[in-house]
Amino acid sequence: MEAVAEGLWGLADYHESKGEIGKAVKCLEAICQSQVSFFPIVEVKTRLRIATLLLKHSHNVTHAKSHLERSQLLLKSIPSCFDLKFRAYSLLGQCYHLVGAIPPLKHILNKALDLTTSAGDAHDQISVKLWSCNFNAQLANALTIEGDYQSSISALECGYVCATQISYPELQMFFATSVLHVHLMQWEDENLVEQAVNRCDHVWESIEPNKRQKCLGLLFYNELLHLFYRFHICDYKNAAQHVDKLDAAMKADMQQTRHIQELTKELNSLGQSLSRSDLHYRDRSALSEKQIRLQERLRSMTNLSSTGKHYLEPTYFGNVRGTSEDKLEMAPPPIDGEWLPKSAVYALVDLMVVILGRPKGLFKECGKRIQSGMQTIQEELGKLGITEGVREVDLQHSAIWMAGVYLILLMQFLENKVAIELTRSEFVEAQEALVQMKNWYIRFPTILQACESIIQMLRGQYSHYVGCYSEAAFHYFEAAKLTESKSMQAMCQIYAAVSCICIGDAESSSQALDLIGPVYRMMDSFVGVREKTGVLFAYGLLLMKQQDLQEARNRLAKGLQMTHNHLGNLQLVSQYLTILGSLALVLHDTIQSREILRSSLTLAKKLYDIPTQIWVLSVLTALYQELDERGNEMENVEYHRKKVDELQKRLADAHSSIHHIELIDKDRLGVQQFHELDIKRASAGPSMSVNLDIPESVGLSAPTPAPSSSRLVDLDTGRRGKRKI
Repeated sequence: MEAVAEGLWGLADYHESKGEIGKAVKCLEAICQSQVSFFPIVEVKTRLRIATLLLKHSHNVTHAKSHLERSQLLLKSIPSCFDLKFRAYSLLGQCYHLVGAIPPLKHILNKALDLTTSAGDAHDQISVKLWSCNFNAQLANALTIEGDYQSSISALECGYVCATQISYPELQMFFATSVLHVHLMQWEDENLVEQAVNRCDHVWESIEPNKRQKCLGLLFYNELLHLFYRFHICDYKNAAQHVDKLDAAMKADMQQTRHIQELTKELNSLGQSLSRSDLHYRDRSALSEKQIRLQERLRSMTNLSSTGKHYLEPTYFGNVRGTSEDKLEMAPPPIDGEWLPKSAVYALVDLMVVILGRPKGLFKECGKRIQSGMQTIQEELGKLGITEGVREVDLQHSAIWMAGVYLILLMQFLENKVAIELTRSEFVEAQEALVQMKNWYIRFPTILQACESIIQMLRGQYSHYVGCYSEAAFHYFEAAKLTESKSMQAMCQIYAAVSCICIGDAESSSQALDLIGPVYRMMDSFVGVREKTGVLFAYGLLLMKQQDLQEARNRLAKGLQMTHNHLGNLQLVSQYLTILGSLALVLHDTIQSREILRSSLTLAKKLYDIPTQIWVLSVLTALYQELDERGNEMENVEYHRKKVDELQKRLADAHSSIHHIELIDKDRLGVQQFHELDIKRASAGPSMSVNLDIPESVGLSAPTPAPSSSRLVDLDTGRRGKRKI
């Protein structure tokens, strides 16, 4: 009977290779449904294989789960067979993970860990340690989803100890990076995060260089986590090297993938030629030799073993979805899983290039990466059944987590697109991207729940840029209410304060001071300098209005230095320089004023930032008037007029758009939560809940001034005195 089983296993394997999954499953089910009894171990192996096929190629988790539960019942009567028992536990854990059933998942994993303890003396020690690593990794994942970060780190540290005991540095690296990931999500102690980063560096260096090259999944994971860390602490200068490594690795992998596809195509063509019965012996011999050479080349590129598949064993564990060619494996079998599918990692690399390049004004490259990343994501969403008109309620439960990963990535690309288009004064394009974000949120409100505050904040940014300052302040206030992030709340208060300053009346200035004060007093408590640079800008602007010019200059100079050294945000640097140039002019330091304003204008031109250009030009006009440089003044006035006309045309286009009122209206996004999806798994799962710190700011635009530079400092002066923060 075992020969019959092997024959059916082989036939199932053949059908799977042809993509005929239904036929493969039927071959295997024939064994389980046979009236002739097979040995229990044969039925167990068959059911494990069916479950693997179903999890890999379908959303039929329930069917897979029933086969695994039946396998466990059969295994109870078999005293040893620890590998099969471990595999059954691992796959059953995958089923619970896919449907978001965390309590039973933890229960099954703890039972599996108990089994590894009891099997220690009776089984191969290395195998048991590897399975212990598998279950600790899955358990840590489940605990992270529940928000129990400390227990998750404990489980990962147990895995790290096991990997160390069997002297497996690649596996140590898997657990070291996973610990870093959890620390980044939790971020309670910056010293602990730094220690986790340093341990990753140390373990990575301990892996032999030739082995390191084969750990592509770990390379991507490690470099991306380092990037998240650098972005979080606003260390953009040191982030660049990690982006370069990621981009180079992605391009090399894409090139190798294309080469493998070409070799595979050539081998298929050779196979067809060799199948001809009328082929001459000499030709057949030559083609056979060529086939062997190509197979060797392909094998060396894909690290495939020449022994073929073992029919009796399930092939995929860990994250079972996707083919091996599409996976960036993080650890050896039996973990054999991945953090994210390769397409999601590729999109994430594109996103990192955008995040690093956007503040530098590298808009052409950013545009290419946004287009590339969004195209990749749309293709993957289509594979998950998310096409036009599909809503959250229509999703298969097992597709929710993966859909959440791609949808959140898509929203982050769109967020950066809005930021770029606003910076470039392309208001209509910004509208379209923001409306796309809004529409995606309306269709998937639970999965994208965390994006609501971002959308509201971007509505504020759009309103501010098109001169609707009251509406901008409203949207910032609403965005702050919708998030629990102290950083996001602080930034929204800063943006709202700048909008209030732009309104210009005494009441709004008072409100701006009330908004800035609390953030200013706590600015040293934030990680990085983003909040500090923002609040110093807003405070400096307010001090100018209060005629406290020297104090304003001190605050602004400090903020400029921080922005230049840490963020590299050229738009914010340009705006800082413009205010400092205005201050220098008011203080009659015309030499410094000219130098500063020229630098500011150069940056504003590089960014295609028309409002800031107009602002700088108006101050330069006043400077030339004071210096009685009539020629420069006339030339400047003409250029200023040209830019004002250009801005007015763009504003008119934006105001006449059907989306304008929809975006500035003082309302929140009202959506219906369709049903209780598992929010933690969909939008805060371990893969994406690291705060990528995508810069929320597209610059802190101050009001476009009147032709006289004195208007920069004399609005409402003296009406309220000089309240200090």
